[in-house]
Amino acid sequence: MGDCVFCDIVNGLAAKPKRYRECGVDPVSAFEPLNPVTPGHTLIVPWEHVEDARTDEDVSALCMRWASIAALSMHSSNIITSIGAAATQSVTHLHLHVVPRREGDGLALPWTGQVTA
Repeated sequence: MGDCVFCDIVNGLAAKPKRYRECGVDPVSAFEPLNPVTPGHTLIVPWEHVEDARTDEDVSALCMRWASIAALSMHSSNIITSIGAAATQSVTHLHLHVVPRREGDGLALPWTGQVTA
């Protein structure tokens, strides 16, 4: 196993997570995170090791394309990525969270001021 869990997953060195799938012919995978925050929560991860969304705009754009495709089936969703530990990036490999949302789901984002149910 290497230093990057997402590299290990896409290179077959670690077990494939739930709902793992490759995204068409593009070098991107989608899968359920270890601790999904809502049902259907999906990570979009490039095969290439790219540290974060600032590192390679083409890889970042490709991942955003697949995040938007994943969100097509969701009435409401958040698409979130973080850059750096202070912004809660826990794995230093670009990944986008596609989080399905519904009224009263109890998931509050810190900048909204909403009250959890």
